[in-house]
Amino acid sequence: MKIHPGTPGVPKALTRCVRWALYGMASMALATPLLAQDENSEEPDRDEATTLEVVSALGSRGQPRSEQYSAVPIDIISVGEFRNQGATDVLDQLRVLVPSYQVSIVPIDDAATLVRPANLRGLPPDSTLVLVNGKRRHRSAVITFLGHGLSDGSQGPDVSVIPSLALEQVEVLRDGAAAQYGSDAIAGVINFTLKKRTEGGTFEAFWGEHYEGDGDTLQYAAQIGSHLTENGYATFTAEWKEADPTSRSVQRGDAAAVAASGNPFVNNPAQIWGSPEVNRDFKFVANLGLLGENVEYYLFGNAASRDVDGGFYYRNPTSRSGVYTADGGETLLIGDLSGAGCPTIALRDASGNLRPFNAINSAVQGLPSNCFTFFSTLPGGFTPRFGGIVRDRSLVAGARGEWSNGIRYDFSASYGRSEVDFYLLNTINASLGPNQPAGLTFRPGSNIQNEQSFNADFAKSIDTDFTAYPVNLAAGLEYREEEFEVIAGDQASFEVGPLASQGFLIGSNGFPGFNPRQAGTFSRDNYAVYVDSEFSFTENFLMAGAVRFEDFEDFGTTTNWKLTSRLQVTDAFALRGAVSTGFRAPTPGQSNVTQVTTQFIDGELRDTATLSPTSPVAQRFGGRQLQPEESTNISLGLVWAEGPWLATLDAYQIEVDDRIAQSTNFNLTDQDRAELLAAGVRDALSFSTVRFFINDFDTTTQGVDLVVSYATDHFGGETTYSLAANWNETEVDKFTPEIIGEARVQILEDSLPSTKGTFSINHVRDNWTGNLRFGYYGSFYEDHVDSGCVVGPDCLPIYGDSAVIVDAEVGYNFDNGAYVRVGAQNLFDKYPEKNPYGEAVVGAEYPAHTPWGFNGGFYYLRVGYDF
Repeated sequence: MKIHPGTPGVPKALTRCVRWALYGMASMALATPLLAQDENSEEPDRDEATTLEVVSALGSRGQPRSEQYSAVPIDIISVGEFRNQGATDVLDQLRVLVPSYQVSIVPIDDAATLVRPANLRGLPPDSTLVLVNGKRRHRSAVITFLGHGLSDGSQGPDVSVIPSLALEQVEVLRDGAAAQYGSDAIAGVINFTLKKRTEGGTFEAFWGEHYEGDGDTLQYAAQIGSHLTENGYATFTAEWKEADPTSRSVQRGDAAAVAASGNPFVNNPAQIWGSPEVNRDFKFVANLGLLGENVEYYLFGNAASRDVDGGFYYRNPTSRSGVYTADGGETLLIGDLSGAGCPTIALRDASGNLRPFNAINSAVQGLPSNCFTFFSTLPGGFTPRFGGIVRDRSLVAGARGEWSNGIRYDFSASYGRSEVDFYLLNTINASLGPNQPAGLTFRPGSNIQNEQSFNADFAKSIDTDFTAYPVNLAAGLEYREEEFEVIAGDQASFEVGPLASQGFLIGSNGFPGFNPRQAGTFSRDNYAVYVDSEFSFTENFLMAGAVRFEDFEDFGTTTNWKLTSRLQVTDAFALRGAVSTGFRAPTPGQSNVTQVTTQFIDGELRDTATLSPTSPVAQRFGGRQLQPEESTNISLGLVWAEGPWLATLDAYQIEVDDRIAQSTNFNLTDQDRAELLAAGVRDALSFSTVRFFINDFDTTTQGVDLVVSYATDHFGGETTYSLAANWNETEVDKFTPEIIGEARVQILEDSLPSTKGTFSINHVRDNWTGNLRFGYYGSFYEDHVDSGCVVGPDCLPIYGDSAVIVDAEVGYNFDNGAYVRVGAQNLFDKYPEKNPYGEAVVGAEYPAHTPWGFNGGFYYLRVGYDF
């Protein structure tokens, strides 16, 4: 149910009355604890309880993988599982352990290279809510304009800033939970629980390298814990990492042709496909708490920064429009610096073949001094390097405890900030001609995301005559404000240079800088109230429900609900299920973004712009205020637990309506401009083509999760066998071909493997440890370099075969606290099938978005000391 301001029959005053009435009800409600345990409960005490609501209220963290007593599917991943592998990034560690979680290397996708998008259950990053210690994590400043179709336009959190050493465990709630947590919890919820140490510490060093001899990774991590007075804890974790780039490239066909013409300045390969270079990757996390009588004060936060340097596409010196040519590669683009006139230099002969380099170069060398061409300064072409410095910090403070009347409370305030400062190396602003910045380095600007929130949660258990156990009631209030800021780049990155009128491109080539017109701050606040209840009617039958009401400043209100149930059929077998509605609110960045690229078209300067959907120009072509994506989640599961066995099987369906997409480009006609000018829209003179975000398409995602674990004493020690598998398919139910097109539909439906799973064996014997993991990835589809075509005779489809990836690790724990681990990720050096279009198109030796990566095997050594 949604009520929007201005809806007939629903005045704003009534909306406010309903909102404040609900607030008042919630503030008086008695409820189930979100973070604290009831003093008469047999659940673990507060120091041992997980902070994810569903886990702490319904289950025990003692199970090895999936919480058997939960009414919805939950994975509980210990820090040991995270750290007994070669991956050092939390994103990659989750990908190995959670079958429905996908993330790729992202070698050349603009800002997505800096903050990689991850997909849970085939949905975009901002459809998964991320918590730390049960509190909402802020978004990244990166809007993923290039997200390989699946994540286009998304703006999710950056979980890679969390060092795995800081974690106690990670809980993955595989079910919709917007009624409990609010926006984004459509695909599920991931909660990172931080360690609470009162003494001792850990120091660790990690080194790894790919079998190919590249991608060296060096990481140092340290953690220390101490008492904070006699009744508190203080845990500090720091991590430092450097990672060299990799290359899995072949020479591009066009670059090879240029080199074959005798051009000695073409690099081989001209363009790099591989993991980016990561420098000065620093992460720091603090987790503090002070226990008093019936109260706990807590404080936790992080600070992180990293410098990521990735690749871009090669600029061919015989065909790059707006830099080397203006007529499709027939003649060289030559700028006249004084108006005295310049000759024409042909790039191809009468047969259309590329002329020899010496012939072109001789003509270039003979040009008069008033004539300029980039063939003279960059004769081999150039390949920009795109990078950014990513900074992230957050702070959460609060108090939780219990009043004398038995009401438990949790008051908290949080602040989060993500900042990305972009830079470009080895590129040009073509319109500036010979007057380029020193070192061909540009600073195109920054994006900043700020968020702050205030929460009040209340809880109590009430004895009744109609339930076997106390009824748990919960309620809470939330105020949240988020802000997206665009900071203009340096002058050279957006400047309209003197050669613009002669057909030379404007702005730093590859990523034009944000100009002062685009810069600005866009903010939004929202209020929320939720009520939650849980009834154990008998010892074996439980039902729970939640309702959440939210009021957003920009698009109005939304109300969502959730019902769950669990029936213990026998001592070993249980049924569980849930049905819920959910939503994902558009971000201030998506609702207000304006990104303009200026081009010289038909003899005059015009801007091609991504505009706010509510701008007058966008509204002329159908733009309107973005609304939340709405979802309906249904799940049904089986749980079997007997002796050392635990197995869960859960089926789910997620329907998402009004998903947000970028529109197609719309051309402004003379009549459009005249009518817009008459309405007072002066910017209409600047725009040639426009596009904008819009709610457009609907999808249905269906899947099955299977989790099995078996603990035994095989091989003379403690051995645990674990199987986790996922089948997942997404179907686009409705779309507008003019908005997303059939090519993106195929990406949404086929690009991720429909089947993925892992089978692992963990063995501990005396001081020895061993881990063996088999990962299965089903076949996948890739629209190579976002060609935008539909599979057919003229398309470039890539269908990757299924694969089994084997990881192995062996370790020894010394009696004095020292330990050593040796292992290999992708032990048998499995590569995907080679890209059939690598040489012909852009030089990628393998499909760029292979689900298990394209770098091959990686071996590593981890040494540390616990004290």
